[in-house]
Amino acid sequence: MAILLSSPVFAVEPVKIYKGTSVYSSDVICNVSNGKVYRKNSVYSSDVVCNIRENKIYKATSVYSSDVIFTIRDGKVYSGNSVYTSDIVMTIRDGKIYKGTSVYSSDIIATVRDGKVYKGTSVYSSDIMFTIKGYLTIEEFVAVWYAVFYAW
Repeated sequence: MAILLSSPVFAVEPVKIYKGTSVYSSDVICNVSNGKVYRKNSVYSSDVVCNIRENKIYKATSVYSSDVIFTIRDGKVYSGNSVYTSDIVMTIRDGKIYKGTSVYSSDIIATVRDGKVYKGTSVYSSDIMFTIKGYLTIEEFVAVWYAVFYAW
């Protein structure tokens, strides 16, 4: 689960997210650089999907509290600026992403393993939703999740 728990590193190269099992430049969905998630291979401010500040994910380049998409605390992902249990969207634990507050295997949305994000509990290559080339913090992973599944 190193992909979600690595400490932030200020690398020269952005972390790239690819469709399925691909690692071709033409299949880049988004990239993460300096606390921002950009569309495809772009690094232009006009292509920022969301940005990360401490434990919050904000829309585009905004840092206003009204533009908080998610708040992350102790592996729980809350909707907006909330930290109420009723607003938990997903729980990230031991390489698994669960619905809401659940940690039951029947509620697993995705499994993260070796830089690949699989549907549900699968580890079959046909079930890879996206591939991460590099290391992400949990906050960066949630921002990527948002970019991949909700931003477009």
